[in-house]
Amino acid sequence: MLNYQDVATAFDLDHAAKEMLTGSLEQLNASYECCDRHAEADPNKVALYWQGKDGRKEQYTFSQLKTWSNQFANFLKSQGVEKGDRVSGLLPRTVELLVVILGAWRIGAVYQPLFTAFGPKAIEHRVQLAKSKLVISDVGNRSKLDEVADCPQIVTVADREGNGVQQGDLNFWDVVNAQSDQCELVMQDIQSPFLLMFTSGTTGPAKPLEVPLKALIAFGYYMQNAIGLTAQDSFWNIADPGWAYGLYYGITGPLLLGHATLFYEGGFSIDSLCQIVDDYQITNLAGAPTAYRMMMAADPQQMQQLKGKFRVVSSAGEPLNPEVFRWFKHVLDAPIFDHYGQTEVGMVVCNHHGLSHDVKAGSAGFASPGYRVAVVDEAGNELPADTPGILAVDIEKSPMMWFGGYKESRKSPFVKHYYLTGDTAELHADGSMSFVGRSDDVITTSGYRIGPFDVESALLEHDAVIEAAVVGVPDPERTEIVKAFVILAEGTNASNELAEQLGQFVKKRLSAHAYPRQVEFVTELPKTPSGKIQRFLLRNQEIAKQAASKAS
Repeated sequence: MLNYQDVATAFDLDHAAKEMLTGSLEQLNASYECCDRHAEADPNKVALYWQGKDGRKEQYTFSQLKTWSNQFANFLKSQGVEKGDRVSGLLPRTVELLVVILGAWRIGAVYQPLFTAFGPKAIEHRVQLAKSKLVISDVGNRSKLDEVADCPQIVTVADREGNGVQQGDLNFWDVVNAQSDQCELVMQDIQSPFLLMFTSGTTGPAKPLEVPLKALIAFGYYMQNAIGLTAQDSFWNIADPGWAYGLYYGITGPLLLGHATLFYEGGFSIDSLCQIVDDYQITNLAGAPTAYRMMMAADPQQMQQLKGKFRVVSSAGEPLNPEVFRWFKHVLDAPIFDHYGQTEVGMVVCNHHGLSHDVKAGSAGFASPGYRVAVVDEAGNELPADTPGILAVDIEKSPMMWFGGYKESRKSPFVKHYYLTGDTAELHADGSMSFVGRSDDVITTSGYRIGPFDVESALLEHDAVIEAAVVGVPDPERTEIVKAFVILAEGTNASNELAEQLGQFVKKRLSAHAYPRQVEFVTELPKTPSGKIQRFLLRNQEIAKQAASKAS
């Protein structure tokens, strides 16, 4: 098993990575590692290529980001933000997002992402639990904050004409430009947090977890080993930076390696994909299988223009279907590899583009360097090869492991010296792993993980609903879709119109991907003797319906 020293000497990593792994680095700053040192090495080095929905294009250097993030950091200090304080960002893919993140890191503050498709309730939950000192938004998302109780000070990025900043808000560029462009870096030890993430579960709302600076080295290795990012690549991670994969590996990872990242402000579509790949000569693409299945369903003639364009393609967020693997090979002449990970631990099992090993369709790959994974039972006993069990990370033999637990009381995910992912897998004799399924009720749809509790809670806010249960129903395009089983209040009549109304009700409160696409009205829900909803029975019921429908 690799130890710190083995990993540090195995690849040509930057100074901080080597020192961090060998234990000689005691203090560091994420903004320096992801920005300043690259600006100092080459003042003209591009950090961000940006394209707006209207086709406008801009590019920004590490030097520009250093200047603006220095100014934003000084503004944060003027607002009383200190080391360890949380700053929330409700921002689309714009340069301001990078300025906020790097500015917070510069003074040792912790960045907390807010997905721009979130509704007010989802935002409120995260901001309140994070105890954020500030929320930075843009004009397009600002109205959601009006419904957030006890919202902290709001800083708004005005529109192109300089409008949209409400009374009581601060104007982002006004406060940035009023500050000095010199700011002293706050150095911290590797266990200090620099991100506050939220993950979904089945027994309560989304839970917070801190990401320590130690995770930077794991992010960098993933970019090099699994993504296979090289200096010659033009890279695009299409995942949204409001979620872990986009934030870890679309922003932090590339910038850590001094590589430019790409932001496209518009939504993903086949037309935009083809245009961006052509304009920016994308050679290295990363995203979720949903986007790749959309490519498979597109006009074959349109897809022909992408043949031979990609050197490598990476897939994460849900298991990669073998047919996608085959389609990319035969139609686009591009290798697409599956990667497995979680918000809690990053990517720990991968088919690595940057390392040489066998790649099998349907396999999630091998443990990443610096990790040892195992399949165990609930008591933490390792199971024989090819036996389904809980996928676990062996903490004692995983020097890359950085997750230390959730930030509020709940059942511990640690048993003995293992972190239990909650996902079911099989580990094969050759060390490769195959994903079997989820051992909890988390729903995976279009690459997003959704906790049913959030959707059920939103439904219960509607006057017509007295009880609800939410499950994932298998779907060929999205992996799963959200389905709600609803018990109506007395005197309320079930109808297609009401079902649509409930779906839109949840969509507004949570997010565009979390609302139930199917609603079924029922008179009772299956429960345990203690009153807990047995969602697995509802899920099995839907699977049986689908099987019967296909058979007929």
